[in-house]
Amino acid sequence: MDNAVVTVLIAMLGGAIRVSTPFMFVALGETLTEKSGRINLGLEGNLVLGAMVAYAVSYLTGSPWLGVLAAGGAGVVLGALHGYICKLPKVNDIAVGIAMMSFGTGVAFFFGKPFIQPQAPHLEAIPLGAWTGNDALAQALEVNPLFFVGIILAIAMAWAFKNTKWGLIVRMTGDSAAAAKAMGVSVDLVRFLATSAGGFLAGIGGAFLSLSYPGIWNQGLSSGQGLMAVALVIFARWDPIKCILAALFFGAAGAIGPSLQAVGITQGYYFFNAAPYILTLIIMVISAGSKTAARDVPGELSITK
Repeated sequence: MDNAVVTVLIAMLGGAIRVSTPFMFVALGETLTEKSGRINLGLEGNLVLGAMVAYAVSYLTGSPWLGVLAAGGAGVVLGALHGYICKLPKVNDIAVGIAMMSFGTGVAFFFGKPFIQPQAPHLEAIPLGAWTGNDALAQALEVNPLFFVGIILAIAMAWAFKNTKWGLIVRMTGDSAAAAKAMGVSVDLVRFLATSAGGFLAGIGGAFLSLSYPGIWNQGLSSGQGLMAVALVIFARWDPIKCILAALFFGAAGAIGPSLQAVGITQGYYFFNAAPYILTLIIMVISAGSKTAARDVPGELSITK
């Protein structure tokens, strides 16, 4: 195989892993939330606020892992606020989500201004490309530990949904609130906890953006990845394992442009950079009329009513 082709493929693999990681965490968080019967379109706000908080805490303390935990905490706060508001009478999940997205990004931009210029310590990547003998490829195959954490979480979540009492309660609450209430389950509490946990995961995804790739904090950091991850959940049919595969697919699409640029192909670069957004539109159009998606969607979601 031609060296240029091999270089592009390896660069795409490394790029897919990097780009997919925040998608993965937000998608897993939204999967948990929607499995309980609630939609949270505000995870874009969790992602951005998590990125800012992670960067700020890492800069102030010198510990990027403290930044990751702080980002998760910020995500929990937004998720809990969303969950509390949504349990009030005659409140629409989608409208609250949009408001929380604006609130989260606004808070991040307001408090994050002092941290745009300073350099915060980054999360150390695991070098998996030393065998290539090529510095550029070795750098492309440096994998952040959060990627492996996301995979473990997806496997654990998929197992829990099928094999644990808590997983059954979450699924039952999302499929039929009436059935859950008949079993003595507090629907509001389950959804509150699921939304809070989903917010935590989205916050962790934001920490990856600011402390690993691209590894900076600025107001244009997210580029709508939180909203695209919500579409990814539909594509993955609310399955945590499929969320990983779908995130890698989105990540590979996002890595096409930089991979081609690495071998000197610059024509159409901006078009390839738009690939994830184009995919999002295609997925939404296809899913709109998909009988499979209609069959797998939790019955209590607002989009089914």
